[in-house]
Amino acid sequence: MKLYYQSQGSGQPLIILHGLFGSSDNWRGLARQLAAHAQVITVDLRNHGRSPHSNALNYDLMADDVAELMADLGLQQVDIIGHSIGGKVAMILAARYSERVRRLVIVDMAPKRYSDSHSDIFEALLALDLTQFTQRSEVDAALAHSIADKAIRQFLLMNLALDEGKLQWRINLQGLADNYPQLLQAVCDEERVRQPILFLRGGLSNYIEKGDEVMIKQLFPNSEMVIFEQAGHWIHAEIPALFLTTVKQFFDYD
Repeated sequence: MKLYYQSQGSGQPLIILHGLFGSSDNWRGLARQLAAHAQVITVDLRNHGRSPHSNALNYDLMADDVAELMADLGLQQVDIIGHSIGGKVAMILAARYSERVRRLVIVDMAPKRYSDSHSDIFEALLALDLTQFTQRSEVDAALAHSIADKAIRQFLLMNLALDEGKLQWRINLQGLADNYPQLLQAVCDEERVRQPILFLRGGLSNYIEKGDEVMIKQLFPNSEMVIFEQAGHWIHAEIPALFLTTVKQFFDYD
């Protein structure tokens, strides 16, 4: 699949992979700052952003999509930042295309199987009849009773696009919902990924638990972990300056 991407800067290629319901646009500010040190390529994973939609969705397919983009761009070896499900895609890439991946930063994601924590969001979004709305604010109000957290609603509503005066989901909402069980699965459970990897854990998040650290070290023997006690799951958005400093140091950017 030919993924949508944005590229800026020059030098060592750095690919950034977003999380569920996200897109390359979420990383625009940080990508601009990192582009002073590298060629930064922000990607929309399949069924997200401006990339094509497909009823087929799993981590192997998403990793192959990114590998295809690397081949199309003639990238011999890349660094990767992956957040949430983008982190699992990055892990698969490092395992299956080891000679093509130099270093990885995994943002608040473990390779383990996760329990369902998004079905209520899918149900709320799929229940909306977008033909009844003309503005995002109206959709926000309609979602408020089922998704109480305004920040989460605002994040989700970034996926709304206005097309010929009509609101539409840019994401493949039904395709993501149908394949959501695939996104909960563990990855690399029979692999040993030996590239240098930095795991960033949000201290206020439960995506990486204390007991996961031993398993992560077994699967990724050259990994290290940094815990940001004051951050949740969206470390890069919550403490961007500290995130940027940490990433630049790990990638040996001047």
